[in-house]
Amino acid sequence: MSERAAPFHCPYCGDEDLRPGEQGHGAWECAACSRAFQLKFLGLLAPGTSSNTPGREEI
Repeated sequence: MSERAAPFHCPYCGDEDLRPGEQGHGAWECAACSRAFQLKFLGLLAPGTSSNTPGREEI
């Protein structure tokens, strides 16, 4: 992944006033709630391992 993936809204307050953070790749800062967070790509899931697979119950 060569370009930075941008979130559409803050995961804490839902505001869209986000700016890249100074902490490095994947870091974002929300101007509305003054929180900083980091996004991280973990990898691709194998088919059938998603938590939203039909028939799979969450506890």
